This record gives sequence, C-alpha cells and structure tokens, in this order.
Amino acid sequence: MNESPRPQPAERPRNAAATRLRLLEAAADLFAERGYERTTVRAIAERAGANQALLFRYFGSKHGLLTEVVAKGSLEQLRATAPEELFETALRSILTRSAPGADRSLEVYLRSVGRGDEAGGTLRELGGEYQKVLAGLAPSGDGALRADLAMAWLLGIGLMRTVAAREPLAGADPDAVCRLVLGTLASFWTAPESTRPERPEEGGR
Repeated sequence: MNESPRPQPAERPRNAAATRLRLLEAAADLFAERGYERTTVRAIAERAGANQALLFRYFGSKHGLLTEVVAKGSLEQLRATAPEELFETALRSILTRSAPGADRSLEVYLRSVGRGDEAGGTLRELGGEYQKVLAGLAPSGDGALRADLAMAWLLGIGLMRTVAAREPLAGADPDAVCRLVLGTLASFWTAPESTRPERPEEGGR
C-alpha cells in the first residue's frame, strides 16, 4: 500500500505592504542620516529586516526607492498643504525631525542634494515643485525669486540644524525658531517689488 504524501507546511503569507513600508521608512532614515550616495541597499534591507531582493522587486533600484521616499514625504505634504501654510509646515518638519513619525524627506534632500549622483534629478524636481507653490504667494512679478530666497533660508536652517548641528540653532525650541522666522517672512511676501533705478542719460547730471 502506497503511503499518502505528507502534507506540506503552509507557506507563511508575506505582508507585502508592511515590508514595503518598512523599506521606505528604513531608507528615509538612512538617507537622512548618511545621504543617498553613502547609503547602501544592504544597509536599508538590514534595517528593514527584509531581503535585498524585495527592495528591487518593489522599487526597481535604490534611485527608485529614493524617488518614493521623497514622494511619500515632501511631495505628498506639498499637495496636501495650503500654499500659505507650506513654508511653516516644511520648517516644522525639519525642526521636529526626532519626533516619532516625523517626516524626514527634507533631511533626505539636505543630505543628498548636490552630490553629483543620480539622486540629483529627483531632488531638483522637489525644489521646483516647492518653488512653484511658494512663488504664488508673492503678488508681484518676482515671485520665483522670492520663492528661491525663502527655500534658501529654509534649507540653510536645515543644514545648520541637522547637518552641521551648530548651536544654538541645533538645540533651539521649534516654536521659538518658527516665531522668529515666520514673523520676518510675513513681510517678505508682501514687500513691493524692487525696481531698478533709471540710469541718467549720458552727459546728463
């Protein structure tokens, strides 16, 4: 009499959504801590407790993962935030980066932009999206310039606080920083557009 085949143990179901989220969160943390170039696929997979093959299955490449990290954070934040609240929301995300669940995508930007690697295009796109929204806050013809100046201030604060860790800014209370910065920025958007003085005609006085 032939023995019946032994039943095979049921394969443990893989929670793809949870694994994907863990990879995104691990990548966001490591990109923010080390920058895009210095973060390896292996380190991301190890922190997420996942196989490297799953990272490539879900995201295609490290660059694809970076794109999703940025999209999950800053681009979603941008599209869900009223233009007049965007700067403050972005500023607070930098100032409160250590809070549980804090969005770290701007830290990713700070650590990765300007490295000359494949992350550059994605990060420039992020800056362009912010510029478009912020430019609309200025009722003048130089909105794009004002938006770039505001972004330069925002990213400069981020660099000083998160990358250089320079005191007293690194340890300053977020509410105190916001009060000082936002108070100044309110008049920045409404200041009249500067006009270039006309040159006197040649030979005139």
